[in-house]
Amino acid sequence: MAVGKKDLVLELRQIVRGFGMGETRIDVLKNIDFQMARGEVVALLGPSGSGKSTMLHIAGLLEKPESGDVVIHGKACTTMSDAQRTAVRRKELGFVYQFHHLLPEFTALENIALPQMIAGKARRKAEEHAEQLLGELGLGERLAHQPMQISGGEQQRVAIARALANGPAVLLADEPTGNLDLRTAQAVFENLMALVRGTGLAALIATHNFELARTMDRVVQLEDGSLSEVTPGAL
Repeated sequence: MAVGKKDLVLELRQIVRGFGMGETRIDVLKNIDFQMARGEVVALLGPSGSGKSTMLHIAGLLEKPESGDVVIHGKACTTMSDAQRTAVRRKELGFVYQFHHLLPEFTALENIALPQMIAGKARRKAEEHAEQLLGELGLGERLAHQPMQISGGEQQRVAIARALANGPAVLLADEPTGNLDLRTAQAVFENLMALVRGTGLAALIATHNFELARTMDRVVQLEDGSLSEVTPGAL
């Protein structure tokens, strides 16, 4: 897919990342180039241990590459200070993981309102937006429930709402349905896709599920440190 420069929201330029030293070194990412435009949903495939999580962490400014650059909305981020990177991460990026990582002592509503309040939004506005997101995800009756009082699929829906609460430009999801049974995973993924499509953000979703990958706009595969484009229909 040809991407116009003005549409780019995320670029990885010649990213290199390895672990270990000398003969024990493993090159996980070898000169990775990747671009994603607003509104695109891209599946990231690869065997376990191939570096998918490392690539997502670097794209999400949680980890620095050994060389190369991460560019978000035209801004090179790798040489930014920690404070600058944190500010970009809060404003531009949303994260969903395999495990929900919700705060157990807070309700579903509070888990979604809290990051908005940290970003400077008034409590009432944050709670109104949290209630709207939960309603869109079919959790309007779960506002006052703590994580342990709701199912695994519901917990992951709350985590998705939290990731989208601050209106990010890019969503990074690492096996977001990998901890769920197939039926629940399908339902949660459909919820995720509906919200992503509705907001027009870009999403990079690591998954082992080829069936889910086929429904996305593009598929890229990470293997032996290299990233390649895959035709969804060939999966």
